[in-house]
This record gives sequence, structure tokens and C-alpha cells, in this order.
Amino acid sequence: MPKELFGTDGIRGLPGKYPLDDATLFRTGVALGQYLSEHHDATKSLRVLIGMDTRESGPEIAGCIAQGLRVAGVEPVSAGIMTTPGVAWLVHSEDFAGGAVISASHNPYHDNGVKLVSASGMKFPDAAEAQIEACILAAQKEKSPVPRLSRTGLPPTSALSNDYLSALRQRAFDGADFSSMKIVLDCANGAASKLAPELFRSLGAEVIAICDSPDGKNINAGCGSLYPEKMQEKTVASRADLGVAFDGDADRALFSTSSGKYVDGDAVLFAVGRYMKQTRTLKGDTIVGTSMSNLGLERALEREGLLLARVPVGDRYVLERMIEIKANLGGEQSGHVIFLDDSTTGDGMLTAVKMASLVSIAGKLDTLLDGLKVFPQKIVNVRVRAKPPLDSLPLVADAIRAAEKKLGDSGRIVVRYSGTEPLARVMVEAERQVDVDDCSASIAGALESSVGAA
Repeated sequence: MPKELFGTDGIRGLPGKYPLDDATLFRTGVALGQYLSEHHDATKSLRVLIGMDTRESGPEIAGCIAQGLRVAGVEPVSAGIMTTPGVAWLVHSEDFAGGAVISASHNPYHDNGVKLVSASGMKFPDAAEAQIEACILAAQKEKSPVPRLSRTGLPPTSALSNDYLSALRQRAFDGADFSSMKIVLDCANGAASKLAPELFRSLGAEVIAICDSPDGKNINAGCGSLYPEKMQEKTVASRADLGVAFDGDADRALFSTSSGKYVDGDAVLFAVGRYMKQTRTLKGDTIVGTSMSNLGLERALEREGLLLARVPVGDRYVLERMIEIKANLGGEQSGHVIFLDDSTTGDGMLTAVKMASLVSIAGKLDTLLDGLKVFPQKIVNVRVRAKPPLDSLPLVADAIRAAEKKLGDSGRIVVRYSGTEPLARVMVEAERQVDVDDCSASIAGALESSVGAA
């Protein structure tokens, strides 16, 4: 049954408005605390770690949740400005009962959200989220009293960020030497703004940091992984060995070669997967990708004797399949990459350490991408007023069938609704750009005619 509050990536919305109004946030803290009190491991202390990105609304949201946790008898602990994967790692490694991340990832600053993390460092299972949500909604229905809420967050515990950075430094591939490397870091004015430059400088690299001065409103604004051109240009102008662009909460990373070539998550999976196979550290000769992974990646991996296992879009589904088949590498084209031997979630800073390691060993990132031919691909976002099943829309179903017939085995089509926004996403890839353009336009047009927002 669909949940009312929790989407594919936690609770999202506009601060001050339902479901990110103070009362609902307070009740979220209470519900999380009550759930953990009933289900937590008795050997762990009943503490919840709260981290946030750099949005101006973060401290107030954290304060509301913290007060709810206290009412439920749970101690809130602040990690301060911390990446989403950083919170996940700390929750698991430092024996917290759970965690909460205040972030809307790559969205603009005026959005925010709450992601809940279980003691394992992973998202809560659907059943647990449903139970927490039911508790929140019951409290709302009963109009349970809400105390006067704090407008400030908790003082952060600085030692936690040091522990996280120390762990990342130990995750470089054997033989890596950063001392002669120059790296550009686009921190998206987000959670990585202080942490990422500190990490790579401590590894010995020369760091050129850009978009690392958050003011509460400039997170993801014309920078970071949504706008990698700035990072690519800076990499070339600085004659750097590698460019990295994070998103607001740094759970994804995209890259640039020294010549300015764009490197997405598919290319990361190819370069790292091939290296891990060569060093006999890749498990099962299988890499987990998604329905959006480029057909060129699948064929390049086949030539290397590797299999691409596809799942629906979403890091949750990637992780589930990785655990199911005992794979240790998987990810998404968007830059979410999971190194399961090191972390339970996609971590942009960890991915950057791995990629910088490979560049230091191979000499150039371009060399690592030899053999990967990316098929032309286009993604069209169509704003929709509703999300009925696609096969219930005759115009859309007909357009998809016609495009599939036209492409045959030389391309792929994926049409899906966004899990967090009122959008339908049309992805078409093929050997010829003209086919990509024609098919994506026809399907997008059918969607606009059928369910397009006015």
C-alpha cells in the first residue's frame, strides 16, 4: 500500500508546510523514537544521530525532530553538516540506534526532507517505514499536543566527522599515491563543502575547491553534479588530473578527465569494475546497474567477461540486488555508486577516493575508459498532473510500441514516473542520434497530451 509521507527517498517538501511543518516533524521524531525503543538492539545505546546539508531550514527541522526524540526517551546527537552517506556510516560504525538526515539531495535550497536510517546504516525496510508513518498519522488524527518547539539545532559533535574522514582515507585502492595529483572539487555549496577538500588534502593531493561557500540558499545552484560543466571547465583550466562534482548531500559524484571529458556513473562502474576484476576483488563477475544504465556499458562489460544485472531506478533496489546475489559493486548513471565491501550506501566522497586512486595508478582517467562506447542517450522530463499506469494511456502505449519496433535490438526505451517529483521521465538510447531524438519526442508528446500539467 502506498505510503502518504514517505516517498522513495524519505519525506520531502517545503519547510513550514505539511509534511515539513513543525508539528509533523516533532511527531516524526516521537514516532522514530518509539519505534527504536521497541525494536532496537539492547546492546546499543538508545541514541539517534542527526546530520544535515547546508540548507537554511536544516537547523530548525533538526530541532523539531530532536525534541520529538527526547519526548520518546531517545537521545539525539548532532553530526552537524554531514553528508547522507556519512550519517549512514557513522550510525552503523558508532553503534547508534538510528539516524536522520535533513536533506533534499540535489533539489534547490527551498526544498528539504528527512531521510531515516536504521542501525545497519541502510534505509528502514518498507514495513518499518509504514509503522513509523502510521504512528505519525495517528498522532495527527488524535491531535496529540505539540510543545513549544526550538528554532535552533543541536551543537555538533566534531569528533564524528574526523572518524568518517579517517575511514574514507583507508578505502583507497592499494598502491594509490595522491601526492602528485591535482584535483578539482565542486562541492555544490553542500554537505561536502568542508569535508571533501579536507579529505583530499589530508591524502596529499593539491585541491582546487569550487562552490564550497554555502550560505543556506546556494546549495546546488548552478553547480555540483547537476551542472558538471563548471567542474569540467575548471579541470581543464587548472590542468588538473581529475575533476569531481558532488550533489548537495554528496551521495553521488560525477567526474571529468584531465581533458574535460564528462564521466558519469556508468563510466565509473566500467573503470572500477574492470580494475576490480583484474585485481580479483570483484565478486561474482557481476555489476548491478539500473534500467537507465547505458546499453554501451552492458556491451563493454560483456567484452570484459562481466555481467550487468539491471534493476529499477533507485539505490534501494541496487542495494537489495547486490545483497541478494552477493555482488560488491553497483550503482546508477547519476553517480550513486555502492562499494558494498566498504559502505552500505552510495557515497560520493568514497567514489571520489576510489576514482582518484585509479587515476594515480593508471596515469590518466581516459586510459581507464578505453573500450567503453556510450550509446547516444536522451532523457526528457515531462511535468504531469497525475501518474496513472502508463499502459492505461493509449496514446503513450502506442508511442512506446512504435518506438520499440523502430529501434529493435539497436536501442532501449525506459519510461517511468519520478518517485519524488510530478514528472514522467522518458529515456531513449540507440546507435543513431536521429532515432533517439525522434523516439523521445514522440513519447514525450504523447505523455504531454495524455497527462501533461497545464
